[in-house]
Amino acid sequence: MIRFGVIGTNWITDRFLDAALQLDDFSLRAVYSRTEVRAKEFAEKYDVNATYTDLDAFSASDAIDAVYIASPTAFHKEHAITCMNGGKHVIVEKPFASNEKEVQEMIAVAKANNVTLMEAMKTTHTPNFQVVKDSLDKIGPVRRYIANFCQYSSRYDTYKEGTVLNAFKPELSNGSLMDIGVYCLYPMVALFGAPQSIQASAIRLDSGVDGQGNVLAQYDGMNGIAIFSKITDSNLPSEIQGEQGSIIIRKFSDMEGIQIVYRDGTTEDIGLEQNKNAMIYETKSFLETIENKELENPINTWERSIQTMQILDEARKQIGVIFPADSN
Repeated sequence: MIRFGVIGTNWITDRFLDAALQLDDFSLRAVYSRTEVRAKEFAEKYDVNATYTDLDAFSASDAIDAVYIASPTAFHKEHAITCMNGGKHVIVEKPFASNEKEVQEMIAVAKANNVTLMEAMKTTHTPNFQVVKDSLDKIGPVRRYIANFCQYSSRYDTYKEGTVLNAFKPELSNGSLMDIGVYCLYPMVALFGAPQSIQASAIRLDSGVDGQGNVLAQYDGMNGIAIFSKITDSNLPSEIQGEQGSIIIRKFSDMEGIQIVYRDGTTEDIGLEQNKNAMIYETKSFLETIENKELENPINTWERSIQTMQILDEARKQIGVIFPADSN
């Protein structure tokens, strides 16, 4: 049994716990929040007694072995490093941190404390991601990767009325590229490695973050295209195009609705039935990494996190999105 604490009391933490509590070797023991009221409200939902508003006390607690971090991205490094210095294994929501420098610092602390550190990118752990990876030869050689994830933010109407909520604040290292685009870019790196070069474009909002954008990645013999937005929806699937056919993916972040359309017009449904909460697979893999006494997850490796963050950093540089964390 691995005893967990959580940092962050929002919907994504609820989603994580819905998945994690399905696993026999997971136990929730503590909740951290900046306010005592919010910590207690969240803890009561899960019948947890231990709540914290002091990060140092939380990280030093002998009641927990590992921590799930779902605070705003700007706090990922601080929260992760504090917990790892307290001897805790850490899984951090995507994007891993504000920039590559922070990711490198986090990895160094994981090594120094001999604890597991993993980015919580769920997509690459789903059974259907492996199906897609195994099916590339059927359509090869691959010539184009198109990942499309456009989701109108529930907070955008409030933004248009003049109130800037967390999702659109540069001081929290947010924006469409970081929140949504990473879902398009990380799997690309996992499938094809780091690109030779990228070109990014975006629509910047007055708050200083991007509302939507595109990243074009150049590979040897292949193009990668990431399309992402928090100010529009899209009904188009994602697609990996090869000379012999295409793999169609209806819901990219969860890898659902997968089909091959061959050049002759025939189709093949290749998707497997998955758990309704795709976060269960990343959580199970994180627990196994801890149990195997490994510092680095074999799927969501540190190298993949670094390569993805390098793309995010360069894309932000090209579109002119600068975070306060970049000057630290």
